[in-house]
Amino acid sequence: MTVDYIRYDILTQDAMRSVVRTVLADAAAKGLPGEHHFFISFDTRAEGVNLSPRIKAQYPKEMTIVLQHQFWDLVVGEDRFEVGLSFSGVAERLTIPFRAITGFADPSVQFGLQFAANVEEDQADEESVAEQPAEKKSARPPARRERAPAPKQSLPTPANPATDAKPAAKSPTPPAAKSATSATAQPTETPSTGGEVVRLDRFRKK
Repeated sequence: MTVDYIRYDILTQDAMRSVVRTVLADAAAKGLPGEHHFFISFDTRAEGVNLSPRIKAQYPKEMTIVLQHQFWDLVVGEDRFEVGLSFSGVAERLTIPFRAITGFADPSVQFGLQFAANVEEDQADEESVAEQPAEKKSARPPARRERAPAPKQSLPTPANPATDAKPAAKSPTPPAAKSATSATAQPTETPSTGGEVVRLDRFRKK
């Protein structure tokens, strides 16, 4: 891309502002001719703008004034102009540099101009952006790396107490206890001594 070392944009802006300066200087010297009147918009934050705190609070960024019937003491300098205006019945004195002007219109003849608030400031902003590191120029955040989904692990099937309960081990049936009668039913045998008992009555005389 070819670099514009001549800066036609700045020259064009200055040329258009010189048109506004010439028109205001004629109005300051001769008054407004015919039905001509001016709408002038300007950046209230620009360097050199002089407003009362009351007006600055009402218009913190941009303001448009009308030079038609009620204005006085219009003074046009090389790089700015001053004018007296009434706001809600209160007289105010404004100082406006030509470089702060963002728009100029003469509705009587459908004429209008648009300006950059400050071409040099815009250029400085562009240069400051160009000097930033590449990672700061991009407003888009870095793309997020998608993580592969973790493999699904088979979960153990929960035990069902109604169906999975193992039957309780059967305790062995204790042997039936022998009844006392069966234990005593067996007659006790007198151990044999190997001899026969002889009764003495057999040897007595009858």
